Amino acid sequence: MSNSLDPNTLDQITQYTPEQRLKYLVKEVIQQQKIWILTDQDGCVMLNTEDEDCAPVWPNEEFAQAWATGEWADCAPKSIDLTTWYNKWTQGLEDDDVAIAVFPAEDQEGLVISPQELEFELKSQAKK
Repeated sequence: MSNSLDPNTLDQITQYTPEQRLKYLVKEVIQQQKIWILTDQDGCVMLNTEDEDCAPVWPNEEFAQAWATGEWADCAPKSIDLTTWYNKWTQGLEDDDVAIAVFPAEDQEGLVISPQELEFELKSQAKK
């Protein structure tokens, strides 16, 4: 069960730098044992940077839901358990040449990393 975040906490975390958002995402994903994406009728929604296609991921349902506005208003947050992420998503995204947009926040630059880098960060934190 997801721990609900109050609006003040949501606002505060949204102001984090991209590096702080990565650390927060890793901590939350390890603690909750799931990662959040947005889906539409075609599957996982994608972002495009100048150089890459990216799958955006979030640490909590509330942050993913906050992105489901405008052109993404028909999208819904979906959690993926960590075992499934490791077993299917990391290699699948790598095979499709899709990067990870780490916890994007509105009006801020976000980190774009490879699926393997995200898995490394998650597994390194899990060992601590």
